[in-house]
Amino acid sequence: MKRASSFVVVLVTAPNVKTARRLAKCALQAELIACANLVPKLESHYWWQGKLESSAEVLMILKTRRVNLRKLEALVLAEHPYDTPEFIVLGLHSGSEKYLAWLAGSC
Repeated sequence: MKRASSFVVVLVTAPNVKTARRLAKCALQAELIACANLVPKLESHYWWQGKLESSAEVLMILKTRRVNLRKLEALVLAEHPYDTPEFIVLGLHSGSEKYLAWLAGSC
């Protein structure tokens, strides 16, 4: 079985579906991720520069190998329109052998 700990899920928010699709396509073409799920109509509430803000966003759920994180983060930071884009990494504890094998072969 592939070790689940060698894979991660990365959360990135984008201002709209068009931007999320572009970022996902860039990451897929660079073979830095195996999959990108785009969750539209997310409502975000947050502090930004001392003010309480809210906005509509798209949540990107990216699946990748832990070894790809530096390159993936660099790509997101370079291509993202936000000054400070979200880039949160969640480690995997376990996963199905077949899915992890697919993940390993896809990025």
